[in-house]
Amino acid sequence: MPTVAVLQINDRLSLPLEQIELSAMRAQGSGGQNVNKTSTAIHLRFDIRASSLPEELKERLLQRADQRITREGVVVIKAQQHRSQEQNRDDALERLRELIVAASIVPRKRRATKPTRGSQQKRLEGKTLRAKTKALRSKIED
Repeated sequence: MPTVAVLQINDRLSLPLEQIELSAMRAQGSGGQNVNKTSTAIHLRFDIRASSLPEELKERLLQRADQRITREGVVVIKAQQHRSQEQNRDDALERLRELIVAASIVPRKRRATKPTRGSQQKRLEGKTLRAKTKALRSKIED
């Protein structure tokens, strides 16, 4: 049975690497002769809708206000920090993993609460104290 290379997201979730499109390209910016002759930058593309991720996770990813996610639902990450293609590949995959982990965290629903009677009294006492202080600052009438 052939082994399938996977990107491990967390202990319960993994993503086959065949769903992630990686291509090498020349890096931009300074770097001298090495930049001009080698393709070390990695361009990662990951289609959220066509992936094997759970549906609720896909929806949370698509709802994120992240500039790396296009309108079509494709995550585009460009890694060109390192001098070697392998390090940039690992960096791009790690950034994709972090994005998916961040989307997998379900925010808690906020429950409305009433302020306690003590906190209300404390607030009103503070207001009257400030009002008295400000009243003392006013002009004295003859």
